[in-house]
Amino acid sequence: MKQLQDIIKTLQTTHVEGNTAVKVLDITADSRAVKVGSLFIALDGATVDGHNYVNKAVEAGAVAVLVSKPVEVSGDVCVITVEDTRKAMMACVPYFFDYPANSMRMIGVTGTNGKTTTTHMIRHILKAQGHKVGVIGTVHIMIDDTTYPIHNTTPDVVDLQHILHQMVEEGVTHCVMEVSSHALALGRVSGVEYDTAVFTNLTQDHLDFHKTFENYLAAKCKLFEQVSAPNQTKSGKGAIINIDDEYGHRVIEKTTAPIITYSIDGKGTLNAHDVEMTPKSSRYTVSYDGHDYTVAMNTTGLFNVYNTLAAIGACLLEGISMEDIDKALKTFSAVPGRFELIEEGQPFAVVVDYAHTPDGLENILQTAKAIQENRIMVVFGCGGDRDATKRPIMGRIAAQYGDVVYVTSDNPRTEDPVQIVKDVEAGVKEGLREGSYYEVIVDRREAIQHAIQNAKPGDIVLIAGKGHEDYQILKDKTIHFDDREEARAALKEI
Repeated sequence: MKQLQDIIKTLQTTHVEGNTAVKVLDITADSRAVKVGSLFIALDGATVDGHNYVNKAVEAGAVAVLVSKPVEVSGDVCVITVEDTRKAMMACVPYFFDYPANSMRMIGVTGTNGKTTTTHMIRHILKAQGHKVGVIGTVHIMIDDTTYPIHNTTPDVVDLQHILHQMVEEGVTHCVMEVSSHALALGRVSGVEYDTAVFTNLTQDHLDFHKTFENYLAAKCKLFEQVSAPNQTKSGKGAIINIDDEYGHRVIEKTTAPIITYSIDGKGTLNAHDVEMTPKSSRYTVSYDGHDYTVAMNTTGLFNVYNTLAAIGACLLEGISMEDIDKALKTFSAVPGRFELIEEGQPFAVVVDYAHTPDGLENILQTAKAIQENRIMVVFGCGGDRDATKRPIMGRIAAQYGDVVYVTSDNPRTEDPVQIVKDVEAGVKEGLREGSYYEVIVDRREAIQHAIQNAKPGDIVLIAGKGHEDYQILKDKTIHFDDREEARAALKEI
């Protein structure tokens, strides 16, 4: 709860009219969420203009509205006019929730791939040391051991500040966040002071939004600029950067915070070497500060070695010893939908993974290649209303590594799934090797069934693109669809 006059002081207003001597009990940009005592923020979005819902908000009990266009309201409801309601929201919402990020250690993880697994590894290590940990990311929100659904990797300003406030209320000491490029570019993390910034990698993604790769990189770098910005309230800042990634040096240039670099090529301050892999586990040596440590994990894949190094670096900055980190990692299990093995007693492997970028797909296919006994069978598609340039690239990668490729639908959204498949197919044709082949099966359920029905002993059936998601977004509706459920159902039929 805040006094409206105090909220107004955080804003650069052009005009204020109405009763300002009221208490604000809630703040929201969603007219459907307005309740008695709310401040309603009218955002002018790409498809919806919140100014059209001002009177609805007033009828629901809003005591004030924040606008950038002329509106008429009844009674003595306060109308606060600013030039840009989105910028105003970034200023007043963190204040309303008492800047909750200042009361916790904030660890932000950004990059194209690996964010989810890395955040969960960090959480696992911190919890093993007795800390109460919150997680915000692609799969869910976690407050200690309680999970909540999430709709964006990084929620908007209002939702994020509300979540962080709830974490503080429940005694969370560390919040580990996936920080998306969208969130950094759009200011969703305004009012959040990060203590540690982690960079996993950078490959093509989200060019539908950022337009150019340089814009995408610049958005990611904002996290590292912020962690070393002047006049911050907390001390103990740091950055963890994958120096093997070709853009790692560019990220380093953006921060003056203490840095731990990590590598498997011997270039970092934290290095992994002598890596051994099985289909379900990995073992390797980690060198840090003149000492070697043997790390044994219940996860596989070189990409997970990188994820582990990122998590180790973040936890070292939190003052956790390498010995305690190593001990905690031995009990870490894979995140749902990340190289998740589906077991129903079949004589071949079925793996479900979230890989939905060219680099992500190549990473898991390289892992499959390293452990394959027979054929690699790939079931995947690309989402609609997203970066279309990556479709043929992913098709080519699937064909270069896969022996059998089933091109199918993912989340077509408003696009024609047949056209999306054609875009992917063009790349598949380019990448086909001698002896390999592909089929187009637009229906995803049918594609999964067909792949599993045709799998032979020793094969690896890789179902990529959706991972933990339990829905499929179509033009006119969203339906329940879970690759893991579909794979289990198909396995029970063979």
